[in-house]
Formats: sequence, C-alpha cells, structure tokens
Amino acid sequence: MAKTSQHILQAGAIPLHRGKVCLVTSSSRKRWVIPKGVIDPGFTAKEAALQEAWEEAGLTGELRYRSAGSYVYEKWGGTCHVTVYEMRVTDIADDWPEVDLRDRIWVAPVKALQLLDEPELRDILRAVTAR
Repeated sequence: MAKTSQHILQAGAIPLHRGKVCLVTSSSRKRWVIPKGVIDPGFTAKEAALQEAWEEAGLTGELRYRSAGSYVYEKWGGTCHVTVYEMRVTDIADDWPEVDLRDRIWVAPVKALQLLDEPELRDILRAVTAR
C-alpha cells in the first residue's frame, strides 16, 4: 500500500457521461462512492484512477489533465488521501472485473451529491459539474 507521511495514497475518478455521474457501491455495498483505490507502486495517480474506473465500474475514458482536487477519509486504521480526476467516459462495458462485487448507477449531479458521504468529495463534484 502506497503511504506517505502517514497517508495511504489513493486515486479516484468522477466519471461523467451525457450529463450524468457514475457512482459505484463500496466494497461492503453499504454506500455510494466514486471508483477509487490505492496507487500501486510504479503507477501514477492518473493511471490508478483509470484502472479503478475500469475495475470497479467497467468504464474507460479520458481524464482531465489536472486533478479536480483531493480529500481525506479514514480507512484501514489510517488516513487515505485521494486525488480525484474528472473523467470523460468513452466506453461503458456490460461486464467488468468487479461486476459481481459492486452496483453501478448513473445519476444527475444533484442526486450524486445527496448519495456521497464525504463533504470534501461533494465540494469537488460541485466544482466539476459547475463547468
């Protein structure tokens, strides 16, 4: 697990397609989240964000050049620091690596704001969808 200064480094994507946001269930299926995960050694944050979007949601696409922001949350007894990228989805698969582990939904940005728990992530989503 990539760690720096007591933070677990993660990357995630806010997938956008036709004015909707894609959310997936957490691994416990108890809440809605964006596709995200640990940045493995040898990977950049952007590469990790694209990989997580594929594995967790079956999505491929392009990330904006710069990150949309970052947020922190507690997990695994530590603090996860997530770098978030806006993703323009170009392909949506019917089958993907975690299709049996997660649900995927497409919702309007206002609904996504209601479903996400992390206030900092909601702020990032507001900024991304205000463009």
